[in-house]
This record gives sequence, structure tokens and C-alpha cells, in this order.
Amino acid sequence: MLDLLVRNVNLPDGRKGVDIAIKEGKIVQLAKGIEAAAVSEIDGQGYLASPPFVDSHFHLDSALSLGQPRLNQSGTLLEGIALWGELKPQLTVESIKQRALAMCRWSISQGTLCIRSHVDICDDRLLAVEALLEVREEMQPYLDLQLVAFPQDGFLRYGRARENLLRALDKGIDVVGGIPHFERTMSEGAASIRELCEIAAARGLRVDMHCDESDDPQSRHIETLTYETQRLGLNGRVTGSHLTSMHSMDNYYVSKLLPLMCEAGIHAVANPLINITLQARHDSYPKRRGMTRVPELMNAGINVAFGHDCVMDPWYSMGTHDMLEVASMGLHVAQMTSLKGMQQAYDAVTVNGAKVLGLEGYGLEPGCYADLVILQARSPIEALQLKPARLYVIRRGKVIATTPEQQRSIMLGGQQQAVSFSTGLI
Repeated sequence: MLDLLVRNVNLPDGRKGVDIAIKEGKIVQLAKGIEAAAVSEIDGQGYLASPPFVDSHFHLDSALSLGQPRLNQSGTLLEGIALWGELKPQLTVESIKQRALAMCRWSISQGTLCIRSHVDICDDRLLAVEALLEVREEMQPYLDLQLVAFPQDGFLRYGRARENLLRALDKGIDVVGGIPHFERTMSEGAASIRELCEIAAARGLRVDMHCDESDDPQSRHIETLTYETQRLGLNGRVTGSHLTSMHSMDNYYVSKLLPLMCEAGIHAVANPLINITLQARHDSYPKRRGMTRVPELMNAGINVAFGHDCVMDPWYSMGTHDMLEVASMGLHVAQMTSLKGMQQAYDAVTVNGAKVLGLEGYGLEPGCYADLVILQARSPIEALQLKPARLYVIRRGKVIATTPEQQRSIMLGGQQQAVSFSTGLI
């Protein structure tokens, strides 16, 4: 007896009309016309069954704090950092926790069941660390939450950052973070990378650094991060997030850099919504797009994922944690409108993100966890086109969120006519 049988769904790889058999929280079979009894059945109606969306770069501790203590008048990165500094003295564990829990519920409803969140450790009270560790525990039945110890004010620039980061890791934070471009000098940025990677190597942890979030083509900390990854044997466990200075680097230097990143197994995370909003603020025209070189990174064999980064906080006043919106913005900015490019954009918020986080049991194959989303679309590209309803969100074989099918009608010639939410084109 199966626990759940999902019938007649399309899969992201192009398979159509497949049944998914689920037992004890895992997928046990994928095939057409499975003949088996199940406690529950879902008729997929030929819609898309996808592995859950993955947000590879987020800030849960600041999410939904928009307007506290005031709004970002300039809309810039530096004013956002200053605003967060003003808010810190007013924070409590409970206030952070309640906002983060609300954000997680938003995420689940959108089918985002895997999040890597950076946690500011440049507050000596470590309130955000305490709050998000509690959130991780409470939300464990519903989503995978991976936490990064993030020295927002600079690992070397903030006097107690090293002590706080080690305390955070001792409490159970998963990943070592950094922000080398925010250190006082380029050399201090490089030194911070070296020390942080050594901490990660000694503890057997992954690394994820805000790296080169700048329009300065001379901000080349990704080169140092790549070197330290190789030196310390961290290959495949290190992520460079943002990497926006790469949009300003000359092509010759990038042609040297990409093979080095690929050799070290560096993961790259772009944050399309935030990168195009905060970058190129000093440009008049021509105006740079602000996002890193996503197609070029992918074509070089580097794993690239997308993150949402912020939702309604000092840096970004918008967002609902819809990763399809992120993917759509990414493919527009990077001009990834070929069939291959659109599929790659979808992968950037699903399977590529799972690789960044090192998730085990992720995917739609026998033996994988029964975590999936059924969308009111027929294919990944149609999902990007329509931003459809998440009809069912399933975690470990149990339905944890539902949304009714979207229906619209219009009046033409005095008669009501239904509008289909399927293009049937791709």
C-alpha cells in the first residue's frame, strides 16, 4: 500500500503522463500507469511536477523588516547597510523569529522548500543566530533551512567578528560566510578570505561569501577565493555569491578566471532582483545591467544558481519569495531567452541550487525524498511564462500547501468565454 500516488504529471526533463509512487516519505517508482493501491491519490491532470524550488541566497533575519526604523530613501546598498545597523539595537530574538516564521510560510506556499539564509553575526548578542536556529528546528518538518555565519560589517573590519563567528558555528550554524569587498582594503579582503576558508576547512564546513558585490572591475576577490579553495582542498564546497564586479571586468581577465573557478568546483549564485536594483547606481548611460555573467559561467561548466536575497527589508522593498519571478528576471537580464537558456534559468532555482546547498535526496527519481511541487503549467518554460499557481506542495510525501486552479473568464460579444492558463506552445 502506497502512502501517496500522484498520477499523470509531466516532469521537467520532458517526460509526460508519469505517475509518481510515494511511500514512507520517499519516491519508490516513476512510470506510466502504475497499478497500485494508495492511501491518497492526486490527479495531476498533465501539469508539471517539479522538485521544490531552492533559494540559494537569502537573509531571513532581515526579511519583512521594511520601514524599521525608517525607509531606505536612496534605495542604495550602503544606505541599506546603515539602516540595518540602526535597527540592530531594537531587535529581539522574538521579533526576528516571528518575521522569519512568517517568511517561511510565504516560502512554503510558493513551493520553495530549501533555503540558504545568511545570518548577521556582527551583533555581539547573536540574537539573529539564536532566532534562526530556533526557526530551523521548528520548520524542519516543512523545509530545509541552511544557515550561513555572515559578518555583515566585515570579518576584519568589525572588532569581534571572528569571536562571534566562531561562537555562531559552535551553536550549530552550518556554513562559513564572508564579505571581503566590505573590508577596509583589498589586502584585508584577501586576508579575510584566507582566514575564513581556513576555519571552514578545519571544521569540515562549506563556504559561501558575498564576493565582489561591486561595480569595480578591480574587485577580484573571487580569484583569491578560488585560490584558497584549491589550497585547502575545499573543491565543490565553496560558493561565490553576487560576483557582480564580473560584469565590469575585461574579457581577457574573465577568460583566465572562469577555468580556474571551474577547476576549483566553485559554485556561483546570482541574485537577479537585487543585483540589477543595487548595482550600476553611479552609471548614467550606457548603464550596466549589474548581474554577473550567468551564461558565460554556465558555459564554462560552473554551477550557477539564483537567489532571492531580500524580501521587504532595508535593501529591497518588494518580493514575495517567488523563485519563478527570480528566474524570470535572471533570464531577461542575461538574455537567456533561447530554449536552452530558459531551461537553464529554471534549473538555477531548482537542481543547481540543490547542488550549491549539497542537498542529499533531492530530485524526482526513485530513492529521492518525496518533496515536490505540482504547478498549473505543462513544462518548466510554461511555468516561467505564466508564474502559475502551486496546486500542491508536497514534503516527504505529505501535502503541506495547496492553491486552487486559477480560472479567468472574459466577456466577448456579450458572451462569457474561459481563458486558458496553458499556452500549449512549449
